[in-house]
Amino acid sequence: MSFKDQLAADVKNVFLNTNEFAETHNVKYDGVLYENIPVVLTKIKECNRQAFKDDIMQGVYQVGAVAHIALSDLNGVVPEHGHEIRIDDKSSPDNPYYVQYRIVTSDCECGMVTLELEDYDD
Repeated sequence: MSFKDQLAADVKNVFLNTNEFAETHNVKYDGVLYENIPVVLTKIKECNRQAFKDDIMQGVYQVGAVAHIALSDLNGVVPEHGHEIRIDDKSSPDNPYYVQYRIVTSDCECGMVTLELEDYDD
């Protein structure tokens, strides 16, 4: 087995293993629902967003997150910078709530999609 083959196998078997790091989520992107796919979703920080002159959005916070998803679980689709993606919040499994994010950066290496996300939560 080559290094690239081993790395591709590790994406699912190690990095996105739901017994270790990942949790299953429903993801909506570009009108398509990807159900029960393993995602590593890490909230980075919660901070006051930068206020600009004449800003009317007081009390709105910017929440940073990073999502890691296997390219194969997205059927080969790499979500694009500036687009929106929704990931369900597992805190209420009986009534799934989706958090809407804007994709700040999008990268795909060795079969792993990495998305830096921002969410405005009031």
